[in-house]
Amino acid sequence: MPVESSDSSSRLRLIAELIRFPSQTGTLLLMLPTLWALVLASRGRPDPILLTIFAIGSFLMRSAGVILNDIADRRLDRQVERTKARPLASGRLPLATALAVLFVLLTISGSLLLLLDRLALLLSPIALLLATGYPFAKRILPLPQAVLGAAFGWGVVMAWAAARGTLDLQAWLLFAATIAWAVAYDTIYALQDQTDDRRVGIKSSAILFGQWTWLAVAVSFGLTMLCLGAAGWLSGVGPVFYGVLAVSGGFVSQQVLALRGPVSPPLAFAMFRQHTWIGWAILAGLWIGFV
Repeated sequence: MPVESSDSSSRLRLIAELIRFPSQTGTLLLMLPTLWALVLASRGRPDPILLTIFAIGSFLMRSAGVILNDIADRRLDRQVERTKARPLASGRLPLATALAVLFVLLTISGSLLLLLDRLALLLSPIALLLATGYPFAKRILPLPQAVLGAAFGWGVVMAWAAARGTLDLQAWLLFAATIAWAVAYDTIYALQDQTDDRRVGIKSSAILFGQWTWLAVAVSFGLTMLCLGAAGWLSGVGPVFYGVLAVSGGFVSQQVLALRGPVSPPLAFAMFRQHTWIGWAILAGLWIGFV
């Protein structure tokens, strides 16, 4: 019995590692734009049930997304210093176990969808298609970060549909803002692996933009602010929101300055994680803007 208990504990630790449970930055970056949509669509009075559904759904879908990514990339991950120790790449976790966990996550996510209205339910297959396509986009497209942004942004579209039962212009502006934001922060994230990515043939925006990465991040985040500002203006959000956007722009400008020089992998990861605070600030600005 002690041996079986130890094996079960070890497997649970590996599953937690597989879904990146110790680090929920990705979950927050997926969840926060959906919360922007719920707050904006409801004019600052989001349905607590919808908030709960999209918060839980973000955790489940992000966990499912990283499993899909690791399944598709397990052979390539063995050749990249940062990822070679991942459970599937290292062989510490069987592929069958990863597939079983993926099935459970998608089943629970599907159950949550049944709590949403018909339009949101009809939109959901596109979310799965985008999440499945991202790992392969890295092999084909020079800017796979845009596909990641679309996958994250589709949650915004679904959240708006769930709150309003329609798809207004603001929903698409938030969708565009989420794509641009993902290009900005994931370009920074990709700086960690650009040497290994070139060697194994993985494409990324960090490789595409090269010495102009700082400019690409500046333009991408500028587009994020522009789309968010337009969505807020169309919805009648108060001036506090625009103050938050200005402060966020100033914060990212410091990152842009740092990107003009050498960026170590630890610094790139730290800068990437800072974007969760930007997401929270924007959410607070939207909420207060309707007070």
